[in-house]
Amino acid sequence: MNNNDVPIKVLLIGANGQLGSELQATCPENVVLVATDRNTLDISQAAQISTALAECQPNVIINAAAYTAVDKAESDAQNADAINHLAVKNLAQAVAEWNKTQQQAIYLLHVSTDFVFDGQQSTPYAPTDTTNPQGVYGASKLAGEKAIQAYCPSAGTVRTSWLYSVYGNNFVKTMLRLMAERDALGVVVEQVGSPTWTRTLAETLWQFVEQKPQGVFHCSDNGVASWYDFAVAIQEEASALGLLNKTVAITPLRTEQYPTPARRPAYSVMDKRSTEQQLGYTLPHWRDSLRKMLIELKQQTITL
Repeated sequence: MNNNDVPIKVLLIGANGQLGSELQATCPENVVLVATDRNTLDISQAAQISTALAECQPNVIINAAAYTAVDKAESDAQNADAINHLAVKNLAQAVAEWNKTQQQAIYLLHVSTDFVFDGQQSTPYAPTDTTNPQGVYGASKLAGEKAIQAYCPSAGTVRTSWLYSVYGNNFVKTMLRLMAERDALGVVVEQVGSPTWTRTLAETLWQFVEQKPQGVFHCSDNGVASWYDFAVAIQEEASALGLLNKTVAITPLRTEQYPTPARRPAYSVMDKRSTEQQLGYTLPHWRDSLRKMLIELKQQTITL
């Protein structure tokens, strides 16, 4: 982003999550960032959104808030829908109303998921491909997408996949902990997607803040992997950096050997060509991103 531009005021919703933390860490110099969490702005309450818009008067809103507990959502559908759908609908309606009545329009940027697809394809999903979520989480996120398209078509929606970072809980940090604690691990080999460093997504979103594209886009790191491949790479890269002092046997498991309440897409690789065209550069390969994240994690550990 060009730091000589006029300052952009950005209202960030969901500041405490992985993505919210990464967005704060990578915030460009010419952005005035107002970071909120559910305690300071609950978008399930329409009145709170109206108040926040009047007080903040942002140029851009980034919605990084979400119910992301995929398995828990199966037995907690009402809460998942409230956060991923109804709250997003409130937000889209509030922005649409604001844009009708105010001189300065707000650009809404919303984050969604690869779980809106059923995983039956064998080629990367384009933003225009048919959606068919297989569980409550994906269905609630798709409903949120549709609410944005219905009420605020000038918004941008960015689908992503398999996020991890130095912040919060995620697959990489869980694997590192289990590799330190155990002598062997079993990891599912039949689910294939694109591991994505949250830094890649955050930097893409900041570019979108400047460019304000409309419609649905896909953002993940390039390349493909199964969860098993990802785990093997985590061990290899972490061992090379001295983050692990031993190696463990990692066994590939079939999906039925590791049953979960939510059904996951067998294949959720996304086509990112429209995003790369918008950005003007190629997104990084997931293995390069993993290495950089682990280096950052090591530096944090040393600092602590």
